[in-house]
Amino acid sequence: MIEVKSSPISDGEFNRGVFATCDIEKGKLLHEAPVIAYPNDQHEHIEKTLLADYAFEYGINHTAFLLGYGMLFNHSYEPNAVYEINFDNHTFEFYAFTDIKAGDEILINYNGDVDIKDPLWFNQD
Repeated sequence: MIEVKSSPISDGEFNRGVFATCDIEKGKLLHEAPVIAYPNDQHEHIEKTLLADYAFEYGINHTAFLLGYGMLFNHSYEPNAVYEINFDNHTFEFYAFTDIKAGDEILINYNGDVDIKDPLWFNQD
């Protein structure tokens, strides 16, 4: 249903993104990414590395890295996918927010909600 390949919108070192391999209906579970969580007070060490750009807020007191394809979804203020945190399973669940066509890149809003247009950390001075 999904695959990782080179993304034309990514300007990172690896230029990767997640793409649909078939048509996907709105609401369909796309991916369930397990988390590796750590306390927020340890994030200062992560901020010194490239991994800081891939960390997700995980509740009030923790930050997390997502396994699987979880850290490879690129950002859009008009996403075609959303994610929900499942604290019971320690996963991030990615769902189609709109119908997605085969070959389309699957995009999420890094602000955590499709309607939030706040500037992102990597676009701020």
